[in-house]
Amino acid sequence: MASADSENRPDAQEAIPQAVKIIVAGGFGAGKTTLVGAVSEITPLSTEEVMTEAGYGVDDLSGVESKSTTTVALDFGRITIDQDVVLYLFGTPGQDRFWFMWDELAEGALGAVVLADTRRLDTCFHAVDFFERREVPFVVAVNRFDGATSYETEEVREALDVPAHVPVLMSDARQRASAKEVLVRLVTHVIEGRRPALSG
Repeated sequence: MASADSENRPDAQEAIPQAVKIIVAGGFGAGKTTLVGAVSEITPLSTEEVMTEAGYGVDDLSGVESKSTTTVALDFGRITIDQDVVLYLFGTPGQDRFWFMWDELAEGALGAVVLADTRRLDTCFHAVDFFERREVPFVVAVNRFDGATSYETEEVREALDVPAHVPVLMSDARQRASAKEVLVRLVTHVIEGRRPALSG
């Protein structure tokens, strides 16, 4: 039981941050590790490893032939949105052979960011389907790569067959401000989705 002295301390009156688990998913090479690293206020945990010959012929490298590393377990980072909300970010591995890990990573997640790479848009279909089937709220963040074909958000929405209520926004996973904007939009989307249930 807390003492009277501890209850009267100024720091005891501050709101305890609410820990929120967020998943960052998408296809191989979409920028998940980059986004987590750009926005995390702590040194992110990354399980990126140099790709070996064992992956060639197994992993689809079309469109990302120059990629030399890959996430083999997860990326982890943290960002404080405000005094009440702290987001814990879990980046998923993108290759098909690591999809079995997604169920565990998604356990208890409040929401998700699906990173879309317009060079290989089809690689994020699995992520969209995964979160839709599990009824996990998500946003689609179109990661702009230098030299890639530019598309409007509604073109991406139509290509991915994403419902109208799901936010689709442009982003740059390398830029902290852009990555934070994506996360804030996700939190807003989750809150908006819960309002009918809370008022009912």
